[in-house]
Amino acid sequence: MRSVDELLAELSPRGVRHLKLSSYEVAHFRTGKQLNRDTLSSHGEYEVYNGGVASSGWHSEYNTDGPALIVSQGGASAGFVNFVTSRFWAGAHCYVVTPGPAIDRRYLYHVLKSKQAIIQSSARGAGIPGLARGALGATIVPVPPLEVQREIVRILDRFAQLEAELEAELEARRRQHSFYWETFLSPRQGWRTTTIGEVAQVFDGPHATPKKTQSGPWYLSISSLKGGRFDLAESAHLGEDEFAKWTRRVVPRRGDTMFSYETRLGQAAFWDLDVPAALGRRMGLLRPRKAVVDPRFLTLVYLGPQFQALIKAKTVTGSTVDRIPIADMASWQLAVPPLDEQKKIVGALDSLDALVNDRIIGLPAELAARRKQYEYYRDELLTFKEAAA
Repeated sequence: MRSVDELLAELSPRGVRHLKLSSYEVAHFRTGKQLNRDTLSSHGEYEVYNGGVASSGWHSEYNTDGPALIVSQGGASAGFVNFVTSRFWAGAHCYVVTPGPAIDRRYLYHVLKSKQAIIQSSARGAGIPGLARGALGATIVPVPPLEVQREIVRILDRFAQLEAELEAELEARRRQHSFYWETFLSPRQGWRTTTIGEVAQVFDGPHATPKKTQSGPWYLSISSLKGGRFDLAESAHLGEDEFAKWTRRVVPRRGDTMFSYETRLGQAAFWDLDVPAALGRRMGLLRPRKAVVDPRFLTLVYLGPQFQALIKAKTVTGSTVDRIPIADMASWQLAVPPLDEQKKIVGALDSLDALVNDRIIGLPAELAARRKQYEYYRDELLTFKEAAA
């Protein structure tokens, strides 16, 4: 099989034509048709697309045969390029792009996907952005011979297939993680019923918001509590002079569990750093009694099904925000296994968590690397010397 360079040298030695998307040879496009929201359902025979990342729902009819290329016309996803393989209903907020005689449909998809950021930047609107037909039509498309296009498609689709396989594996692993999470953290024979106060000290955080700074000790936000870990990008800093004031009640230590007691109820995270930090507003802290509970297990059991159900049962619905009564929390019951079993559960669940969530060593890291690889080769393969006019 000849390479793309060999094909170009033989079939297009003087360069490749670059034409506007609206050119007859390249493509023409139409706007989809509006559907009333009450005609959509959560399941059905034909998906409804408006060009966004996911479908908008299902409908009993279709107005577009797949495979089809669509570009979002308006809203937050204006300019997003999508490729739908089955019959579907094209909504009023997308353009259905049909290739002309000089263009392979899948090749055109790869080209427009490579230009997606440019297309999105051309959307205009003070409120809800919209992509005008003229702006989309002005997109420049390189048009090599069809044989070259099909060889490029073969290469790029292989990368896309590898990415799809990895996405499927990641989704399967996430389902596995969810299953084991619920199984391992559900009380069973050998677990004993105790209280929060017997396994940990409970601390309340400040009830106000200090002046934040660009550097200094961390001022932790409840927005940084994500799936048992901290995302410090969501937190701020305190000045050194303010730190003592905001840590009068407690200073977080490695091994503590922090949680939200107002809004974002049910969220908690494990603190595994040895750096100065202060609790944020609406944040509480559990300090484990290590003789009876593994510090990391305390975070996991807090996020487990039994304790999450207890949080819902104890939630006080207020006129402004929902909250849990932190003053009563020490008396709340929970079940824990022996300490050695806790450590085994922590090891198993943290290994699965790293596989499905870690962006350095887990499947998300591998998936990100695959996407970069695809984008690199896509940009290389879709860069051509332009033929003289």
